[in-house]
Amino acid sequence: MVEHSKPVPIAKSTLAQFEPIARLSANRLEELAAVCFVESVSKDLDPTRMSVNGTQALYVVKGDLGIRYDNGNKLILRAGTDAAKHSVDADRLQIKDTIALTQIEVVRIDLDLLDIMMTWDQLSGYPPAQTQKTVNAQSGKQGWKIDAASFNAFKLQNGVFAKLPAANIEAMFARMEPIDVEAHQAIITQGQEGDYYYLIQQGSAKVTRVKDPSQPPIVLAEISTGAGFGEEALASDNKRNATVTMKTDGQLLRLKKQDFVELLKAPIVNTVNMAEAKAKVAAGAEWLDVRFASEYGYHHIEGAINAPLHELRSLISQLDNTKEYIVYCQTGRRSSAAAFILAQFGLHAVVLEGGTRNSS
Repeated sequence: MVEHSKPVPIAKSTLAQFEPIARLSANRLEELAAVCFVESVSKDLDPTRMSVNGTQALYVVKGDLGIRYDNGNKLILRAGTDAAKHSVDADRLQIKDTIALTQIEVVRIDLDLLDIMMTWDQLSGYPPAQTQKTVNAQSGKQGWKIDAASFNAFKLQNGVFAKLPAANIEAMFARMEPIDVEAHQAIITQGQEGDYYYLIQQGSAKVTRVKDPSQPPIVLAEISTGAGFGEEALASDNKRNATVTMKTDGQLLRLKKQDFVELLKAPIVNTVNMAEAKAKVAAGAEWLDVRFASEYGYHHIEGAINAPLHELRSLISQLDNTKEYIVYCQTGRRSSAAAFILAQFGLHAVVLEGGTRNSS
């Protein structure tokens, strides 16, 4: 007997019938619907046995589900009823087991992802499926809105914002300034001092770098809604290493350097001394040298991988997201920027305090 058939996409209107999913903004609901599927479960099977304990919410979309509790009580949960608007939470409700009394349809939702969506929607002041929070922009412009959906939920779950303390989220929204931008407008320019961290709320841009003044700039990447940029110069307290130019008209959110350091860099970039670093390596962590290849070739810590800071984004796919990396350079400045970049891609990294210059 087949336990369940191939999952099929779920309609947003169906998701919107459930709690607390109905409280999500329209964009978040659409984002969630893209990764949720309806599963058909055969009669007499227990759908909770197929779940990863404690990490998924289970909703009954169609049919009757029998529930038996630890105290021996029994209940029939019928799809479409008020009770079925809420998830079958086996741990919280002290459910011993369940059984499909008829052929049923269920949808499973990652609890961590749902919680992240709810947190960011609520802290951004985004009313459920209604108009987004109008920003009382210090720029003096009217009608600007911070769209929490610009912060892609999957990046929030695995990237740099996943490490942002919840207490800092609201402060970040309050301090971000929305700006109107036009196609072909240069937002940051290679060689300039870093002053802001940017997030694209709407539109797309290209990232370029001049390696040889006699040659045209090299296009490094194209970025769009939800992408952040400008962090390298702020995290390393250095000059811009690339130029970012808008490809389209759009809307950006920007955060001043001092706010970036306080709200983002400080809680994300953690440091360890050499003794702590060696202990981590002994436990399975790896050294990551973000200096130039010439510096690495001259001298490096035994076993270290070389991933120069300016090439780090293109080398991300070669790194193992199950490992912890001890990032180092000569002083700790470049490695701080590297750790922030790695966090954006969901990799776990800590910085060798003071770099190789101050370590023995």
